[in-house]
Amino acid sequence: MVKLGISGHRGLPPDTVRLVDQALRTEVARRTDGGLVGYSCIADGADALFAEAVLQAGGDLVVVVPAAKYREGLPVEHHPVYDRLMASAGEVIQLDHVESTSEAHQDGSVRLLKEVDELLAVWDGLPARGYGGTADVVAAAREHGVPVTVVWPEGATRGQ
Repeated sequence: MVKLGISGHRGLPPDTVRLVDQALRTEVARRTDGGLVGYSCIADGADALFAEAVLQAGGDLVVVVPAAKYREGLPVEHHPVYDRLMASAGEVIQLDHVESTSEAHQDGSVRLLKEVDELLAVWDGLPARGYGGTADVVAAAREHGVPVTVVWPEGATRGQ
């Protein structure tokens, strides 16, 4: 059973979303032999794309919720996706934070890293735009000895 986690950029341009979605599906498919459990915070962007790929590949989804008000901090248009993925989760790990802050997000990622065998990072290789960003999660994974596979398809751009 492979335990695979995700960290990645949010707010990607539509063309990049399509590229990343296909790349994540390929990476997930490579890891389905013997069973797969995907760990995600299911934020908009890479997290949700990964969760969808895991479920469609027949894997189990574990959702890590960094804070009680986490959903409220996500874009309103993502709420239906978040709710559907949350309902599909086989397990939910809820952290004790109330407010959805950068610190809560980083703590959620660190908690996720404690569960997984490997991290997929949808990352352009640049520094985080704020504390708790993908670069910080990649650094924490490497610090904890969790192997990281960077997923950044040719032609992908970060956008704003």
